[in-house]
Parts: sequence; C-alpha cells; structure tokens
Amino acid sequence: MSRRCRLSLITPPRFATEDFARALKDALAGGDVAAVQLRLKDASDSEILQAGAVLKPIVQAADAAFIVNDRPDLAAKLDADGVHVGQDDASYAAARAAIGADRIVGVTCHASRHLAMEAAEAGADYVAFGAFYPTETKDAKTHAEPEILEIWQETMETPCVAIGGITVENAEPLVAAGADFLAVSAGVWRHPDGPRAAVAAFNALFDRRAAE
Repeated sequence: MSRRCRLSLITPPRFATEDFARALKDALAGGDVAAVQLRLKDASDSEILQAGAVLKPIVQAADAAFIVNDRPDLAAKLDADGVHVGQDDASYAAARAAIGADRIVGVTCHASRHLAMEAAEAGADYVAFGAFYPTETKDAKTHAEPEILEIWQETMETPCVAIGGITVENAEPLVAAGADFLAVSAGVWRHPDGPRAAVAAFNALFDRRAAE
C-alpha cells in the first residue's frame, strides 16, 4: 500500500477556547495532521467566530487546513481554508458560492454512495462516510461498513473520509479499506495518554500501513 492515510481532527462540541488552544497545540505537535474542523455545538455565531479567530492561526502554523463545520457564511467571515457541510446544512452549491472556488468543501454522505457520487460530481473536494463506530460526539444517523470505502476507492477519484467513533484501537480496518482521511474527535481529545500521544499513534499506524 503506497497511499498514506492522514488524520483530520474535529474539535470537541464544547470547549473553553484558551484551554482548548493549548490542547490543540499539544495535539499538532504529535505529528502530521491534514485538517482541523471547528465544530461547536449550540454555540452562537459570535462564539464560533471568536473561537475560530484564536484557533485558525494555530492550525495553519502546523500546515493543516482550518475547516468550519456546517456554516459556509462563518467560514467565509473567518477566511477559513474550507467548510464541511452535512445533508441537512447548506447545499454544496451554496457552500461553494459562499467560500469561493479555491477553498475546500467537504460533504457528509452518511452510508450512501449515491449521495457521495452526487457530491463528487458537483465538485466536492472530499466526501465523508460514517458513522463507522458508536460515537458520543453527535447523534449518528447511519452506520457505515468499511466495504463502502473499498468500493469508493475502486470506482471514484474524490478523496473519502471515515468518521464516527474512531480511535487508535479501531482505526486499522478503515485504513486498510482505503480511507484517505480519518476524522477523529474524542479518540484524540480523550486519549488516556493525551492528544499528542494520540496523534503520534495514528501517524505510526498510517506509516506502517503505507509501507505494507
């Protein structure tokens, strides 16, 4: 396997910005991270903008993309690197119009190859499948099997992201199935040895699988 999976971090649904900024710096020191997605639950626009203003320079200093969840309008205000939208959020077209042609737009596709193909054909930069495992971060509407990643890699060029309850311990089947990225939240922030150790462990797994 020559293709190497990469890690995409998702913020906890709630956090104190200054405290989390320190945890984020620690995590990013653990190894390669492709992106960090700001996903705050039940937060006001001003709270999201305030958190984004603090976190974006930390993320970009680590050569990772700063992505805003659900809100293309706030992603544009923050001059973020991209936005991730769900099926119940803004459409791909609206998200693209809001942030421009040169930024990242990713789309949640649950366990549906049909939705993923529609998003890819529209121009999405990546499609996200899940949830692969039980997750406390959000209420998962669907359960996906690793097979969907295998089929996607065999038929489509658009990168795919695996999401949902992923930890260092259960990640390998998803990497083996062909995930281009693993989107992880609690599996990093609640890791018993800390965020930096979690990121390092994910990268060790990716390196090993890429060398096989």
